[in-house]
Amino acid sequence: MEYVDINSISELHEFFGYEKPVHPLISIVDLARVDRSKRKKGEVFYRLALYSTSCKKLNGQLKYGRSTYDFSEGTLMFTAPYQVLSPDPNIRQIEGWGLYIHPDFLNASEKGHKLTDLSFFGYDTNEALHISEAEKNILEECLQNIQREISTNLDKHSYNLIISNLELFFAYCSRFYDRQFLTRGKVSNDTIQRFERLLNDYFAGQTLIETGLPDVKYFASRLDLSANYLSDLLNKYTGKTTQEHIHLKLTEKAKSLLWGTERSISEIAYDLGFEHPSHFTKLFKSRTGMSPREFRKLN
Repeated sequence: MEYVDINSISELHEFFGYEKPVHPLISIVDLARVDRSKRKKGEVFYRLALYSTSCKKLNGQLKYGRSTYDFSEGTLMFTAPYQVLSPDPNIRQIEGWGLYIHPDFLNASEKGHKLTDLSFFGYDTNEALHISEAEKNILEECLQNIQREISTNLDKHSYNLIISNLELFFAYCSRFYDRQFLTRGKVSNDTIQRFERLLNDYFAGQTLIETGLPDVKYFASRLDLSANYLSDLLNKYTGKTTQEHIHLKLTEKAKSLLWGTERSISEIAYDLGFEHPSHFTKLFKSRTGMSPREFRKLN
């Protein structure tokens, strides 16, 4: 097994057998023109120090982490820096494009930095965005504007214009993801029901003192989803993130223990998996507007 790090736009172009980049920190690549003839054979994994968005139609498969993904027409995949990719050296590219951005470019401004927080950069490949031909055309119009700015002589307006067009590009991606959540309604509803069962089962057990409080990753892994995708899905359908659902369920159980038992506040905190009672008190007050002691006195 071999890992190859690609740390810059220049190194990426060299790896692709592509002409030299016109901008050192951002590039749009025609993936049909990438030279794959010199790729290393065997189990080779690549780590890009870049944010990437790829729209591909190809014959072959791509490994992303431990998963194998089969691209179809109009599929967008988003990756954050240093996520592991393993392209099949036998892939025959049909068409597609890739948008690659160095973190330094985005972190140069507050507007750019906000783009690094986009949740779909943390999605898994099975959570890729599937777009229609009309949606693909919209995104490509944005890319044309970005390419125009990259290719012209840079001036004091160039950076802001590129960032503004990136904002528009990713705003459309967010809209299309919202559409995808809705068009996959049955699958989404099944996932939400499974999550609710897992949540109820976890808090119905008597082992919180041993297992501790569940985190978002616990439920995401049980549902074979990324943490970001699960939270976005729940937020779309319920208005609350995974963490908020966990805290609500925790608060419900805390209320039942406060009113239904004579255990001390500290004992209840430990029963609920808190290492420090003060953390329990802080969370409970943030959810109810009163401390556990004040809530107990209401009964």
